[in-house]
Amino acid sequence: ARVPAVSVMHIEGVREGHQSEGLRKYGAAFPEQHCFTLVFKGKRKNLDLAARGEEDARHWVQGLTKLMGRLQAMSQPEKLDQYPFWIHGVLQRADRNKDNKMSFREVKSMLRMINIDMDDVYAYKLFKDCDRSGNERLEGRELEEFCRRLLRRPELEELFGHYSGEDRVLSAEELRDFLRDQGEDASLRQARAVIRAYELNEKARQQDLMMLDGFMMYLLSAAGDILNQEHTKVHQDMSQPLCHYFISSSHNTYLTRNQIGGTSSTEAYVRALMAGCRCVELDCWEGSDGEPIVYHGHTLTSKILFRDVIESIRDYAFKQSPYPVILSLENHCGLEQQATMARHMKAILGDMLLTQPLEGQDPHDLPSPEQLKGKVLVKGKKLPEPWHEPWSVTSLSDPEEEEEEEEEEEEEEKLQERSSRRVRGSLRAMVPGDYGTQVVLEDHGIVAKDASQVAPELSAVVVYCQAVPFPGLAHALRHPRPCEMSSFSERKARKLIKEAG
Repeated sequence: ARVPAVSVMHIEGVREGHQSEGLRKYGAAFPEQHCFTLVFKGKRKNLDLAARGEEDARHWVQGLTKLMGRLQAMSQPEKLDQYPFWIHGVLQRADRNKDNKMSFREVKSMLRMINIDMDDVYAYKLFKDCDRSGNERLEGRELEEFCRRLLRRPELEELFGHYSGEDRVLSAEELRDFLRDQGEDASLRQARAVIRAYELNEKARQQDLMMLDGFMMYLLSAAGDILNQEHTKVHQDMSQPLCHYFISSSHNTYLTRNQIGGTSSTEAYVRALMAGCRCVELDCWEGSDGEPIVYHGHTLTSKILFRDVIESIRDYAFKQSPYPVILSLENHCGLEQQATMARHMKAILGDMLLTQPLEGQDPHDLPSPEQLKGKVLVKGKKLPEPWHEPWSVTSLSDPEEEEEEEEEEEEEEKLQERSSRRVRGSLRAMVPGDYGTQVVLEDHGIVAKDASQVAPELSAVVVYCQAVPFPGLAHALRHPRPCEMSSFSERKARKLIKEAG
């Protein structure tokens, strides 16, 4: 199949071998050494490729990696030099009938290509303002003006005018004053360095002057970001107990789109982990052939194997951050498949999986992120300790399930407000069983009879993150147990706060 042109700027990473969901499922016909995957920024799907030979694949991977590194190392003026070629390529792709003119439909296509999400009414107003010929087509200077208006930042123009005065040119002294007003301890020397780095007009640069375009270039660069660049790296004390930190978490991590009929994918875990998430969710259900599956139960979402999810987590857990990853298990599996889940985690994660309290650490105290670097923790239900009750299969309430039910109630209320129509599931039968009701869904798995019970094998891998029902604020304050975790919806949180006064 013909592959559309790809800009290196849009590539987030290159994976060698069968390192994507697509190649794992369908790439068996191609030798792993011949395959590689382009991972794109944003929501664009991966592009899986197979070269003619191992050497060709290696050249592609090395070449693309080098180009990406070169692009990342480019200075702002160097990047600007590439923009004419880039925008020319975008315009060529958007001009569907190749008449060197742009209809409004083609302009909208161009805006999507450059990731500008603009209201159609405003976009059409700009289009009409620039259409001097009145023929509903933009060409030449009309198109240049349209692009220039897209880039206009009136608030920055006003700021520039305030400091530059009537001549609309910023001297090094005026730039220094601006920087100082922003709270920076700037000198004249630093102001000149900014001009030399970001001013686009060579004559102005030689005279230590800055024009509007250079000023905007500086403010919109990383150096002009309000965020202190030192804070893009970990600068906090990471030696406190784990519960002293906010943890970047993902809900229904496996979903790529909506909660009812979206696609489940291991790629969603990769993206979450690469975005810095340290807690991901796995909704685990009984699968066929004894293999647990992950999907949004009782919906039309697709299913993925629990084993494949764990493999993706192993490969990407610590690429973006060395700090621990928590696997939040919402378990709907029976005892046999729970044991399978435990076996998969141990076999696939190996030493990454924390199965015992850290040596020399009180097992009832939480260690720090620093101590848990490179470790995967399981959050789930745990059997009572052997010195409290006999070690056996035990039925426990599921706090995650309680939270899920509350969330589903909230979602249902919202849906009822929007529309009287309901999505009807393919519920086929309700079969009474020894341990409650067994719900059978057409093509959507089975809730196991013993899903409310905990297998010793799965309980054993829960060390510091034991899921328990929330006992109430007063009880939690009187009897703090750092290794216990509870989940509840925003509605329940508000209710608890209200009750506590």
